[in-house]
Amino acid sequence: MDNSAEAVRLQEARVQRVPWRKWGPYLSERQWGTVREDYSRDGNAWDYFTHDQARSRAYRWGEDGLAGISDDKQNLCFAVSLWNGKDPILKERLFGLTNSEGNHGEDVKEYYFYLDSTPTHSYMKYLYKYPQLEFPYRDLVETNRHRSRQELEYELLDTGVFDEDRYFDVFVEYAKETPENILIRITVFNRGPEGATLYVLPTLWFRNTWTWKEGAPRPVLQKMPTGASNSVISASHPELGDRFLYCDGAAGLLFTENETNNERLFHAPNETPYVKDGINDYIVHRNESAVNPQNMGTKAAASYRLTLGAGQSQTIRLRLSGVAPKFPGAAKVNQFNPFGTGFDTLMQTREREAEEFYANVIPSSLNADEGNVVRQALAGMLWSKQFYYYDVDRWLEEHDADLFRTDRHTAPRNDHWHHMYNADIISMPDKWEYPWYAAWDLAFHVLALTLVDEDFGKQQLDLMLRGNYLHPNGQLPAYEWNFGDVNPPVHAWSTIFTYRREMARHGKGDIEWLERSFQKLLLNFTWWVNRKDRSGKNAFEGGFLGLDNIGVFDRSSALPTGGYLEQADGTAWMALYCQNMLEIAVQLALERPAYVEMCTKFVEHFLWIAAALAHEGGDVGMWDEEDGFFYDALRLPNGTSQRLKVRSMVGLLPLCAVTVFEGELTRKYPELGDELRRFLAGRLELTAFIHDPIQTGYGGRRMASILNESKLRKVLSKMLDENEFLSPYGIRALSRYHAEHPYVFRFGAQEYRVSYLPAESDTGMFGGNSNWRGPIWMPVNGLIIRALLQYYTYYGNGFIVECPTGSGQQMTLYQVAEELTRRLTSIFLREKDGHRPVYGGTKKFQEDPHWRDYISFYEYFHGDNGAGLGASHQTGWTGLIAGAMHLFATTTPEQALELGKKAAFTEIAMSARRDKAAAAASSKG
Repeated sequence: MDNSAEAVRLQEARVQRVPWRKWGPYLSERQWGTVREDYSRDGNAWDYFTHDQARSRAYRWGEDGLAGISDDKQNLCFAVSLWNGKDPILKERLFGLTNSEGNHGEDVKEYYFYLDSTPTHSYMKYLYKYPQLEFPYRDLVETNRHRSRQELEYELLDTGVFDEDRYFDVFVEYAKETPENILIRITVFNRGPEGATLYVLPTLWFRNTWTWKEGAPRPVLQKMPTGASNSVISASHPELGDRFLYCDGAAGLLFTENETNNERLFHAPNETPYVKDGINDYIVHRNESAVNPQNMGTKAAASYRLTLGAGQSQTIRLRLSGVAPKFPGAAKVNQFNPFGTGFDTLMQTREREAEEFYANVIPSSLNADEGNVVRQALAGMLWSKQFYYYDVDRWLEEHDADLFRTDRHTAPRNDHWHHMYNADIISMPDKWEYPWYAAWDLAFHVLALTLVDEDFGKQQLDLMLRGNYLHPNGQLPAYEWNFGDVNPPVHAWSTIFTYRREMARHGKGDIEWLERSFQKLLLNFTWWVNRKDRSGKNAFEGGFLGLDNIGVFDRSSALPTGGYLEQADGTAWMALYCQNMLEIAVQLALERPAYVEMCTKFVEHFLWIAAALAHEGGDVGMWDEEDGFFYDALRLPNGTSQRLKVRSMVGLLPLCAVTVFEGELTRKYPELGDELRRFLAGRLELTAFIHDPIQTGYGGRRMASILNESKLRKVLSKMLDENEFLSPYGIRALSRYHAEHPYVFRFGAQEYRVSYLPAESDTGMFGGNSNWRGPIWMPVNGLIIRALLQYYTYYGNGFIVECPTGSGQQMTLYQVAEELTRRLTSIFLREKDGHRPVYGGTKKFQEDPHWRDYISFYEYFHGDNGAGLGASHQTGWTGLIAGAMHLFATTTPEQALELGKKAAFTEIAMSARRDKAAAAASSKG
């Protein structure tokens, strides 16, 4: 049992409702260029609100900043601003390329790292690397804009701005003394060869809520009278109450308003002489009239000018508290001292408590480098929790697209989502490229997040099913660019996973939560059945389904051939959805007999879908017996059909639609087994080409699987072939076979081609910065590992395959899953030469002691060398690596076999850890 101080805080938050999570890293690192801030007529968010405008223009729906925190409604924000004396602007937020500026789409051009965070954010640590030379904003834009899609991206290191180590390392740490009393420590290192000066401006401001609603009260920041040793900013907010930012030392305080500079942007009069970029203009341009001499406003900063010699460091201390300062001359009895000896002691205590907490999370069998990867993966996920505010009905009204206006304009997007009102803390894929949620990403996030905070994980799954998220027709929202797009239906999978982890930890699960989730998921399941099964034959579509450019065509648009696709991935997702709903229904039926009939419903529905996907009859189906693989089937208007023979993740996903059942329900209700036999006796075609669900396996278990043993072996032979899917670093999204044998489809004079692209996309499909034609993606690898463990618990040690195919090396399916995890993990770990594959040929990251142990968790990875690609801080679903590493460090093959599905990607007893030597001996045995 975990008795660490952080575990106690989590318990206090759960049972006593102590608001330990009220303050956290909920501030985005990019709000500009987002859909919410887009009020253009053509929906061009990138160009409507640019990075250049961000310092001068008040946001409508959220805020951004460096290494920032806010309360859980983002009323009051704190972040760090910097100036090196050479940049044309303050460094207040992250910079990156918009979609049209990058040769591979949008991309952040900064170096920053989430080094630590506890689940309650009682301790957090962040690192930002700031050049001492002028930041090359224009060079990054112009050079990238002129590169072709066949060339690499032009990165910040490529500009030479970090040469000779002329940069500052800025570490920002937070420690909570109480839920409302937060200590802040900023430590700056000069890594350069010469002395250098840095302006550090800890900044406090209110999200602008008063401009958008007439009569809304305006909060106020103002300077407090104190002694000479400290400076204090008071923050008074009608909802939040009073807070005080204590700044160590007699720092100068600068005040302005979080209001748009209309004069600069629109050549119109300002509402106030003090505007959002006032502090910027005061520091950079020495414009003393830009800040309020009366020391009040809605945005304020303390100004510290640090001069550091080569290799030197300096520390700034601050405290954000609800405790008011004493006025000069007041009695000193019990007077609050924000920077006494207790400050550093508390910082050390919270850091030590974080170590103690993670000692109970990270298995001791992992070495220091492996533990570092797990720790930073989880830290990145916890730092990526953000306040997300979006009232779609209000947003549409502000676009003159009010639903009930007769003269309404056409909405640029989301016109059918007027019910959406979001104002919550949500786990984001990352804080720059995606300061908005994506529903299927979130389901994967929960798998890793529940390693450290199962309450937050459950709450995240709850959110998407609430009435102000879930569409009245049952559709889950996809993402703010188009809530109506279709994401893979993995919410039920994440739900039953979370429930089983809770059972494994506590001996029981939250059955009320599971039942509530099931009822809402029924609405979503019905939406899928009614909307995405065009012909009623249990063969599903769904468009791109999160796999972006993996197909021959843009699957979210009308096909150039006419007709439609029966998608192997869409149908497989629905088969897995049935299995997950069946698992949930079984758990409910064991306690509540009213759900027994739902079990029968989902068994039968799964069988119809599986049969549709795997049939080998006269009609052209999705299974190709000759190739031993699944493909999308193109149905043409003239009634003919053909398979689109692209060997991709689309054809591997049917392998993932597998779930093993222990038989608890049929032991309690034997008539269910009889009923299934009667159902199948009259429908032999349903099981003719899939696994027989009646057939028992190891331990008397039964298995729902699209693939019978013959099909499973055929698919595995391709998946585990290093000339096809198996990379040294995981499973590729597209077979390497297509490097020399591209798939070509011709229609009229038009040719459509799919080739193996191990790195970035060479087309503009879906923005050009997302490539499923060769790289390694962590979420689908996680699904494959989970599937292999399911098959293992059914077939046991008697089922062996070659891995890699053609090597002569035989493995059980548990060993295959463990080998895939080893390959995925190796992306992030140091190799014998000290290099990490994730950083490719970037010498600075590979060799410099101030860079080499900071891990970036990219969106996807090079199919041949493991280098990170896409969004560089998409820790969201790439954070799954923490869960995979944890699983195989705490589970033996024997435990997996005996515990069955409870061992498949869920938590085993904490005492079940083993060291590496035992693991190796066990797997070989």
